[in-house]
Amino acid sequence: MTSDDLPLGLRLSAQAGWNQTETDWRRFLWLEPEGCFVVESAAEPVATTAAFVFGAVGWIAMLLVDEAFRHRGIATQLVQQALQYLDGRGVQTVRLDATPLGRPVYERLGFLPEYRLLRMQGEVSLPSDDRRYAPLPAERVPGVCELDAAITGTSRKKLIQRLHAERPEAVTAAFDGRTAVGYAFWRPGRRAGQIGPAAAVSAATGVAMLDRVLARCPAGPLFIDVPADNRAAVQWAETHGFVVQREFTRMVRGPRIADFPQRIWASSGPEKG
Repeated sequence: MTSDDLPLGLRLSAQAGWNQTETDWRRFLWLEPEGCFVVESAAEPVATTAAFVFGAVGWIAMLLVDEAFRHRGIATQLVQQALQYLDGRGVQTVRLDATPLGRPVYERLGFLPEYRLLRMQGEVSLPSDDRRYAPLPAERVPGVCELDAAITGTSRKKLIQRLHAERPEAVTAAFDGRTAVGYAFWRPGRRAGQIGPAAAVSAATGVAMLDRVLARCPAGPLFIDVPADNRAAVQWAETHGFVVQREFTRMVRGPRIADFPQRIWASSGPEKG
């Protein structure tokens, strides 16, 4: 996949009702330019997928097939291509967030379910009129990266740094001295704003992070993907009027990693965990 294929990615994600913007697709290519793939049929591009490497963990995302070309085995071939790429990079653990439509494809290829994520949708009625929100200083970002790695079991430094560079005012974080104890991002989407990623070492800090980042979101619809095992995060969302829109299943192929869903207050979205 190259930048010339961005219109394809945007068309397919819109066709599927997904939330990605051009900025998201450009981030995918930036994160893993050799791991993003397109399928062509008679020289016509009809499908995409992306494989990312985060330290010892591989991630598969953006498996999209044009409606007119489904049920031809294209999705399976794309996942196999992504797995081949990750194998070539020496990755043994591969994870993904599966939609109900995609889960059977992944199960046939050896993926096992780990836990559920709830896509919850709410509404920001009025944007905050508080202009005191300052960008998170760049020197604080390494602490956020360390906390994220400790909670997710995945080295996502490159992703966290990119999200901060794109929108430094859209992240909030809490520190105990020099140590980060919580953080939360938000970003625009095609259909709705999206809170995430977000993580915290305690329920009180998690609530504070989501409260603070919610206040930064513009008026309009808003998504947040919450691990069902984090009951405090689900309760926060319900208290703020969010309702479950759909579910994803986090799945793994290979050795499982030690992550802490109860401390994940929002995933970054099914495209990057």
